[in-house]
Amino acid sequence: MRTRETTLPGVIVIEPVVHGDDRGWFQETYRQDELASLGITDVFVQDNQSRSARGVLRGMHLQVGPNPQAKLVRCARGAILDVVVDLRRGSPTFGRWESWQLDDETGRQLYCPVGFAHGFVVLSEVADVVYRCSAYYDPGNEMSIRFDDPAIGIDWPGGPHHVSDRDRGAPLLDEVAQRIPFTWKP
Repeated sequence: MRTRETTLPGVIVIEPVVHGDDRGWFQETYRQDELASLGITDVFVQDNQSRSARGVLRGMHLQVGPNPQAKLVRCARGAILDVVVDLRRGSPTFGRWESWQLDDETGRQLYCPVGFAHGFVVLSEVADVVYRCSAYYDPGNEMSIRFDDPAIGIDWPGGPHHVSDRDRGAPLLDEVAQRIPFTWKP
C-alpha cells in the first residue's frame, strides 16, 4: 500500500497495489499491519455499505459523544468524490476541506480520522461505498453540518444533486462550532 499526501493533518489517502492480468485484478482492501505502518491504528468494529445513484450527495456527517468514529472509506463499485472537513477546534486547518476521487478502478481508500466530517457525491451511474468505522453507530451522537455551507465552500461537481431532507436541513458550521468536542493535538 502507498499513501498520497493530503493538506489536512491526520487524513490519509491509501493506494493499494493492484495485481491484474487478462482475467481481471486482485487487491488487498484491508490489512491491519500495513495500515498500522501508515499510522492507522484504529480498531474497526463496524462495516457499512451504501448504494447510490448518480448525483446522490451524502454528508457532511460525523459522530460525537463518548464514541466518535474514524472511517476507512472505499468505493467498491463506480466512482465518488469523497470529501472531509476538519472540525478540530484550534487546528490550523479548521473548517478546510479536501476531496479525492475514490473508484473501483484504482481501489483508492480514504482514512477519515476522528474530528472530521465526511461526505461524498456519486459521479458514476451507481456507486457502492463501503466504510469501516472505529465505533458503533450511535444515533444519539450523530451530527451533521450543511454540505453547501458557504463558509466552507465545498466545490461539489455535477448537479443537480439529490440530497436527503436531513442533510439539506443540517446546521451551518458557525451554528454548531461550539458544540463540536474535538480539539486539535499537534
